[in-house]
Amino acid sequence: MIQQDLEKRILILDGAMGTMIQQHRLGEADFRGDRFIDHHVDLKGNNDLLSLTRPDIIKDIHLAYLDAGADILETNTFSSTSIAQADYDLSDYAYELNKVSAQLARQAIEEFASEQPKYVAGALGPTNRTASISPDVTRPGYRAVQFDELAQAYKEQAGGLMDGGADLLLIETIFDTLNAKAAIFGLLELFDERNQQLPIMISGTITDASGRTLSGQTVEAFLISVSHAPILSVGLNCALGASQLKNYVRVLSNNAPHFISAYPNAGLPNEFGEYDQSPEEMATELHPFLQENMINIIGGCCGTTPEHIKQIASLASEYEPRVRTVKEEL
Repeated sequence: MIQQDLEKRILILDGAMGTMIQQHRLGEADFRGDRFIDHHVDLKGNNDLLSLTRPDIIKDIHLAYLDAGADILETNTFSSTSIAQADYDLSDYAYELNKVSAQLARQAIEEFASEQPKYVAGALGPTNRTASISPDVTRPGYRAVQFDELAQAYKEQAGGLMDGGADLLLIETIFDTLNAKAAIFGLLELFDERNQQLPIMISGTITDASGRTLSGQTVEAFLISVSHAPILSVGLNCALGASQLKNYVRVLSNNAPHFISAYPNAGLPNEFGEYDQSPEEMATELHPFLQENMINIIGGCCGTTPEHIKQIASLASEYEPRVRTVKEEL
């Protein structure tokens, strides 16, 4: 059980999927494969679709992160809701994308054959719509998506991930807590219907130096808003580098009864939108997270590679995990 592992040691989450995919410099034909050769919408950039059209690349990326020391693999499903896939007119493939992506991560773990337990985290991204903010400044009351739509899309996504063999479900990069609450609602409904429950990880994103989510919540408010759910862990990822994220992770560590996760970007992007922070520099910036005993799960987001994860894993192995302030039955 992952709960017991988290009591014993700091677990390592993998790094960026998109960063690794970009290194392959794929073209439209790679995203289409044979199956979508006649699709009427351009598909380049739909990284999640590669689980169907270039599964070899996705599995190799998983294996590289396992070799670097990752304990938890995120599935290639950040945009695999019917809502996000609507941009490519592929909403009908949402369930399959999630199931196959979870299977690929599971296959990688089985091939790697580690003596230590390894886990598949089904990744549920925030979608490309927000339930709290109008996309139209002239219509502040308008919403591009409704709570029920989000809940249903996340429920379908989670069903595919569970059927593909996910061990955990990770609601990540949360910029609008209402989206996350819809995801939680959909997951709990699915658990009730199946009489089966997986641990839920929650990870928000602080969008700038204000210390707030895009929808305006402080870290404390975000924590309160999601703590009604039976969650395994709560944390932060993306948007900021480790040094900028540290104080906000500390707030969670000081207040949350859950395990704490953090997987920041490899620094801040340069003027070209690329990440220059080296594995050694990132590990140095993450050192205080470990020295101050703030962390149970640590990894990397945008710009990170297996080399970054290897450095992080080596450093984390020298430290004990954070002890939860309240022991709860999860």
